[in-house]
Amino acid sequence: MKIRCVITDDEPYARKGLQGYIGQIDFLELVTVCESAVELNAFLKQEQVDLLFLDIEMPYLSGIDLLKTLANPPKVIFTTAYEKYAVQGYELEVLDYLLKPISFDRFLRAANKAFDYFSLQQQVKPQQEYFFVKVDNKLEKVVIADILFAEGMENYIVIYTKEKKLITHLTLKMLQERLPADKFVQPHKSYLVAVDKIDAIEGNTLGLSGYQVPVSRYQKDEVMQRILQDKILKR
Repeated sequence: MKIRCVITDDEPYARKGLQGYIGQIDFLELVTVCESAVELNAFLKQEQVDLLFLDIEMPYLSGIDLLKTLANPPKVIFTTAYEKYAVQGYELEVLDYLLKPISFDRFLRAANKAFDYFSLQQQVKPQQEYFFVKVDNKLEKVVIADILFAEGMENYIVIYTKEKKLITHLTLKMLQERLPADKFVQPHKSYLVAVDKIDAIEGNTLGLSGYQVPVSRYQKDEVMQRILQDKILKR
């Protein structure tokens, strides 16, 4: 698998450094290099790519402002000297946030996260019954019907089944995009739950095979309606 990517940065030294890093990683394919967000915007109207290595503070248009204008943007890894934009990056669901100066090992971690994301996208189709995730340098098979729930822990998730739990370097959002929406519900920002595996509801807690999952008070009404509708339809 090749991930088609673009570098956008107004600093020549930063562009050169990122080009060198990408050249060392066999699953990254550098399509072009842009010197501004304006140039990148024009390029994206002509070409489709998978991943942007995107600086934030640039003349005329920031990387964040450009990203907000795109209806279906590629996935993004921010490359910036400013830590203050991290929260906005999280809200825009970027894959990673790299602070300059960027070491190669930190860049490689971000690239591997992108590889895991795109691999998962390719593996799970609407009717597919399973997918693979990387756990401790090996691929583990996950049968979708076996999933009880998944818990997000910053840059990794824990997938729980009755038999085991798997810790993998993905985000909850990445997993959610590939699971059937009609079979899973998000009762809390850190959890995804298989609706048909819920066997108890008590207060703000869901019970699943001995596990307890919290329900956010902001989402309780919507989640409870979804769960109860599902249970009633199955009777």
